[in-house]
Amino acid sequence: MIAGHTEKMVGAPIAATFSRSVDHVSRFLGLAVSNLYLLAAACTLWEVIARYVFNSPTQWVFEVVMVLCASSWMLSAGFVTLRKRHIGITVFYLMASDRVRWWLDLFAMVVGVFALYMLVSDTLIRALESIDLTERGGTAWNSPLPMVLKTVLVSGLFLYLMQLLINLTRHFRTRPLQVATLAVMALICLRLLLQIFGHYGGTESLWYGFEETLAENGSAFVDHFNVDRDEVGIATISLLIVAALLALMMTGMPLGIVTLIISVVCALMFYGTTGMYLVSTNAMDLLEKYPLVAVPFFVLMASILERAGIAQDLFDAMSIFAGGLRGGVALQTTIVAVILAAMSGVMGGEIVMLGLVALPQMLRLGYDRKLTIGLICAAGALATLIPPSIVMIVYGLSANVGIGDLFSAGFVPGLMLAAFYVSYVLIRCNLNHDLAPTAAEIAARTGEETKLGRHQVWAVVLCILLIVCVMGSIYGGITSVTEAAAVGVFGAILVAAVRFQFNYPLIRDCLANTMSVVGTIIWLILGAVAFVGLYNLIGGADFMRDLIKGAGLGALGTIFVMMAILVILGTFMEWIAIIFITVPVFAPVVRDLAPELGMEPEWAAVWFGILFVMNIQIYFLSPPFGPACFWLKSVAPRDVTLQEIFVSVIPFICLQIIGMLLVMFFPQIALWMPQLLN
Repeated sequence: MIAGHTEKMVGAPIAATFSRSVDHVSRFLGLAVSNLYLLAAACTLWEVIARYVFNSPTQWVFEVVMVLCASSWMLSAGFVTLRKRHIGITVFYLMASDRVRWWLDLFAMVVGVFALYMLVSDTLIRALESIDLTERGGTAWNSPLPMVLKTVLVSGLFLYLMQLLINLTRHFRTRPLQVATLAVMALICLRLLLQIFGHYGGTESLWYGFEETLAENGSAFVDHFNVDRDEVGIATISLLIVAALLALMMTGMPLGIVTLIISVVCALMFYGTTGMYLVSTNAMDLLEKYPLVAVPFFVLMASILERAGIAQDLFDAMSIFAGGLRGGVALQTTIVAVILAAMSGVMGGEIVMLGLVALPQMLRLGYDRKLTIGLICAAGALATLIPPSIVMIVYGLSANVGIGDLFSAGFVPGLMLAAFYVSYVLIRCNLNHDLAPTAAEIAARTGEETKLGRHQVWAVVLCILLIVCVMGSIYGGITSVTEAAAVGVFGAILVAAVRFQFNYPLIRDCLANTMSVVGTIIWLILGAVAFVGLYNLIGGADFMRDLIKGAGLGALGTIFVMMAILVILGTFMEWIAIIFITVPVFAPVVRDLAPELGMEPEWAAVWFGILFVMNIQIYFLSPPFGPACFWLKSVAPRDVTLQEIFVSVIPFICLQIIGMLLVMFFPQIALWMPQLLN
């Protein structure tokens, strides 16, 4: 990958050595910090052991784990930017000509440089002040956690900025433009050094005088663009912000940069340069969200199980129990999908696994193509609803809802949808025998008999035990979601070892994949958190809540409107951005409507969370932009077209809509289990 980037410098070799050095730093740091996830999981597992085995809870694990994970999140920024892994809406971008794409890429990078520089400049001052104070968390261990997190945040932002400037240098093919870009990089570095020298030089130093002069001139310049919020009106501001968000998203710009630049511009317009403190504070808050640590643990667990070949073992095991049922392979595929969903929480990986294992098998055995394709997409999407679901974790953080309650609430609706899929397939197969053969017909045609080796049997048994341990510890209140995820990581390692697949290349690749996947998610969340925090501060959330409640649609009518908004946003926006933009507005409204819905406010937020996740599940399948369809296409045989996938998922989307309506009108489908456990 680095060699490929270097080749682009041919014909424009200015500072090629420096560019390669930045690339190597980004790559080395990204791969190095990925190992911190395994260390963090080990520390978390030790907390569980210390608490229950030695009856001696630790005081240090929480803060150490936060430092390890925050370091990995931030210091992987250069690697993610080098590999261009940041999440953006590229549908319209890909439709443009090469020349238009060049200009769109240029615009995205210039905007990103400005937004990141403003944030780096402000967070640097906060980090230096925190270092001076040796700022501590005030916990029982009293470690300097805030100081370390602020330092890590500014380091990650700086790495992101430097790698983005190197990418911008490569984007130009002429020497003057490359020189100009490198000059901008040098000026930014000098400005940041001036801030450091001015901070430590004292008020009488020359450095401090320079810094004060630059800061005053910058503030005076920004003040020319100051906007009176009351004069413009929050309604007009909201419309302009939405229009700006949509316009920037359509350019293919990384969504984290989209929300970050909106936050920076709004802060400067409404509060001047001091408003950057609000943006950096919101970004800093993200690094202190302990439940977010569960995301890399679940991604790592899923990655280990995927690379260890667990899906093939499960598929072979289920085929033995399918019996003579017509459509039995479809049944076993759904069961495998449910088990994989309960072990991972990562939908993309599950669909890829099913596409590699189940799709070729079902097509070879003579199953109807559309029925097979639709079932695999729909069954794979169950990972969004069946716990542990990463979508639920992010929703819980945004809506301030217990993640354990969300997990237990999603279990029954997830199984209900799985039952819908199985019933639909079996009914159709028994009405039309040409759609699927029986096990006896398959055996007669192929002459094959599926058998499991001893290590495969043990792997399947351990997978079931892993699910019981992870989810049982959460439902039973034995561990937190994050602790259960750490247990799952080492459980997955044990399963891989039993299957004779555990080795250094496997764990290395899984850690690198986790770092890359989580890195893209975190930077998107960081921009979204900064945006939502600032929008709430200027009164946007209150305005939207009053607008929704003032429509006079009643409780269920309001819920329907919210669901419709989510459907529309799902056609062009990533699910993480949808959560952080809509949930802070919707969740308080749902809590206010709880008495009218006949629920307690907190249970109403849990119920709405399940509806939200089911809506996101529909979005994952819905053409023309359903990610599940594209994931399956990436591993499907060449003769399987994208149009065929879109047509195949339509019946299953209808089943998903039916399931969502049932949960909407009968909330106890989702709530009876968490209420029982509570």
